[in-house]
Amino acid sequence: MKSRPSFEKIYLDLARNLAARSTCSRLKVGTVITTTDFRKVLAVGYNGNATGLPNQCDRTEPGNCGCLHSEENAVINCDSPRYVEKIVFVTHLPCAQCAKRLINLGNVKAVYYGEDYRIRDSLDLFRSVGIRIEALEISDKNLKETKRISR
Repeated sequence: MKSRPSFEKIYLDLARNLAARSTCSRLKVGTVITTTDFRKVLAVGYNGNATGLPNQCDRTEPGNCGCLHSEENAVINCDSPRYVEKIVFVTHLPCAQCAKRLINLGNVKAVYYGEDYRIRDSLDLFRSVGIRIEALEISDKNLKETKRISR
């Protein structure tokens, strides 16, 4: 019997595909918000300028290019009520401000991310409110995957 990819792999891959739409010149990031049973995608986002503005960064300063973050766009796009439990998949570890946005979204149970971010302040923020945060190491070879809990 052929191996089936896990939902974690599928949604992290979707986040990576969404990141390809990013117009940020420094880092391309994608986010997917799902229900905890993985049956519904509640929202998606990728980083870039606001709708109607030029598809480019406003500035070149790292961390302050003017782009909306992917998590921010996903939160803006999520019209699911606060009582609905959610799982978040992000290509990169969220920054502290995006961690706060995801916390305010309500009922986020876990955040899975693929790559580290240069600043790791969000780890303590997620843990302080009981949101599980895990880095996923997913290889395409034989669809094997491992989860490593972020420290």
